[in-house]
Amino acid sequence: MEQLNTMTEVESEVEIASEPVISIRNLRVTAGKSEILKGIDLDIPKNGITVLLGPSGCGKTTLLKCLNRLTDLHPELEVTGSIKLHDSEILDRKKDITALRLKMGLVSQRPYPLPMSIFDNVAYGMKLKGESSKRVLELRVEKYLRKVALWDEVKDRLNESAYRLSIGQQQRLCLARGLAVEPEVILADEPTSALDPISSAAIEAQFIELRKEYSLVMVTHMLRQAKRLADHVVFMYYGEIIEQGNPDELFNNPKSAVLKNYLTSGH
Repeated sequence: MEQLNTMTEVESEVEIASEPVISIRNLRVTAGKSEILKGIDLDIPKNGITVLLGPSGCGKTTLLKCLNRLTDLHPELEVTGSIKLHDSEILDRKKDITALRLKMGLVSQRPYPLPMSIFDNVAYGMKLKGESSKRVLELRVEKYLRKVALWDEVKDRLNESAYRLSIGQQQRLCLARGLAVEPEVILADEPTSALDPISSAAIEAQFIELRKEYSLVMVTHMLRQAKRLADHVVFMYYGEIIEQGNPDELFNNPKSAVLKNYLTSGH
């Protein structure tokens, strides 16, 4: 309970910038005759946490995957419309997809550490970007492990396999690995669904801190988590955005019957 109170206090310190970091217009995703996303229009604010909320199967994860083009891995999906990171069109097939994904850090439902040491997991992306100085890598690995509150737990075992970490530690390690390439946006798909309550609280606490410097887009179906974390809420249902806005207004004064039912259904 003390952890949650601390997070609430930090929440009030963050102001959301008015200009969007991502602008989505008429985004449609279809698989054969099935329409998964139905003309999504959405501006994602710069800095803070935007939560995509809704029941399972409503299109939240598909929308998230569109933002870093993970939908490209599914040839059965047809994606149309526009997604702009600032003024750059994400869906432009001529764009360097690796460069795009370096701007979009990803935290999955389950952590996927690389089959290498703790140190090399964090350094991996920096090396891909051309950093070769051992001293620079050491300083930056420490910086990002500290940023996710993992440094004190692993500083004496950096050369050990990342697989020896607990699942909660692995999730924070993957977050550090994503931050190390200095993304603009952090995408999080149900990032605490596989974690125990203590590890979940640790990840949530890190997101609260990171929202001061990054724009986070987080998928969850857990209403309590959305209430704890969200600066901006987008409620989705069957591939459409039903309501969006400030969490206090949206949760306390829902306008649609669908959202009212969702809020009273015990999620």
